[in-house]
Amino acid sequence: MNTAYYWRIDEVNDASDDSPWAGNVWNFTTGDFFVIDDFEVYDAAENQIWFAWHDGLGAGTLGTPGYLPGNWTGSAVGDETSPSYTEETIVHSGSQSMPFAFDNNKQGYAYYSEVEHMLADQRDWTEEGVTKLSLWFYGDSANTAEPLYVAVSNSAGTPAVVVHDDAIAAQIDTWTEWIIPLQAFVDQGIVLTNVDRIAIGLGTKGNMTIPGGSGKMFIDDILLYQPSETVE
Repeated sequence: MNTAYYWRIDEVNDASDDSPWAGNVWNFTTGDFFVIDDFEVYDAAENQIWFAWHDGLGAGTLGTPGYLPGNWTGSAVGDETSPSYTEETIVHSGSQSMPFAFDNNKQGYAYYSEVEHMLADQRDWTEEGVTKLSLWFYGDSANTAEPLYVAVSNSAGTPAVVVHDDAIAAQIDTWTEWIIPLQAFVDQGIVLTNVDRIAIGLGTKGNMTIPGGSGKMFIDDILLYQPSETVE
């Protein structure tokens, strides 16, 4: 992470006294971040997004292998009209982002909307000294101004919830980065060396009594960053 690499390829010909001929020096620098999800791997075949991000509807067919029941919130991820079942136009980087529809007044469901991702890799959120969680979101001015939150969980215990400071974040109709210090999760009891799940939600997590509104968000580039360098 955040390391520069250099290489050169020389041409060698034993039949020539002028050999070897030095090639150009090339280099690249690795980023100062780990990727939690950039949404580029999902497709309409074996890697459908709703099997990775658990929403209110669930995925698959009851009684068949891989079936995933819904979480009974008002969330729905994915787009069945696109070739990848993701958003392919409104993207922050790459070619795909996650569409996230929310309805906090859906009959028979909780009055909040949440999508949850079980971490298979990158469960150690202290590796290489990372200190910040970053995600990009894109809302719509027509959305109801429901609170935007991120929840992080260990395999046991209560999730730690951080709510965006802007009460109308869901209505921001441009790509916006949200940076959360990992200490905010530690302060709520999360053990960063073995993070189990990350969830993104609209509304008040756990709300079962007060109806809310609806809308659609787009999420992209969920990353873990090292501390930024300070310029003296």
